[in-house]
Amino acid sequence: MSAAAEPLPPEPPVPAGTPVLEVRSVTKSFGAIGVLRGIDLVLGQGEVLGLVGDNGAGKSTLVKILSGFHQQDGGDIVLGGERVSFHSVAAARSHGIETVYQDLALIPQLSVYQNLFLGHEVTRLGPLRFLDKGAMRKLARQYLDDIHVYVPSIEAEAEQLSGGQRQAIAVARAVRASPKILLLDEPLSAMGARESRLIINLVKDLASSGRVSIIVIDHNYAHLFELCDRINVMQGGRITIDQRVHETSMEELTELMVSSYRRQLEEVQNAGA
Repeated sequence: MSAAAEPLPPEPPVPAGTPVLEVRSVTKSFGAIGVLRGIDLVLGQGEVLGLVGDNGAGKSTLVKILSGFHQQDGGDIVLGGERVSFHSVAAARSHGIETVYQDLALIPQLSVYQNLFLGHEVTRLGPLRFLDKGAMRKLARQYLDDIHVYVPSIEAEAEQLSGGQRQAIAVARAVRASPKILLLDEPLSAMGARESRLIINLVKDLASSGRVSIIVIDHNYAHLFELCDRINVMQGGRITIDQRVHETSMEELTELMVSSYRRQLEEVQNAGA
């Protein structure tokens, strides 16, 4: 009989005041096109950070770098005070970073519980290994209840759910991995008010636990002001505005964005003169 595997040592605690994530002067180009031009970003423990900007500002590219899908050309990514390098999505996940994209990556013909355990199925021992569907059903129901995600049935196929319910299942699946950082790329895209409320409540519940820090990309200021502790504005591949939500307003942030855009435009015009 083989000896029982020794438990892994607990991870050392992050010192008080140390950001969960720091992005330092990160750059990324695709051919001759510079998409990220020196991104500096900080995410605190249990914080919800909103990321907003026009199409082409580099938001999704930054998320793909943090999730290991792309590698930066320059600059550093620092987790809990230690510099890291991701060469794959699996590497980012091993450091506690999970991402939910707009397309959700759910399989429409699979049930809620099957999608929730996709890639991490529970099996039972025997002459052959079999899926333990009973255990997955029970665990899925318990887990969704714990994080206040309500669906009509865990047996329902994903394609039978509303857009908000599908997004909630995608977020729940990511959170099952107990991430330190959750990246949400347009989680409320094309949703009505009722469906948006489901995701807003879920994100707020997750953040209130303090166990996960969240970056949310969204174009809707109203969503970000309700969800986030702080908002970063990306323009032209840089973070141009970093404001705490309680210290600003939608009107002020809009004016700051317009002023920042005008300054950048003047810089480009002066450089070409």
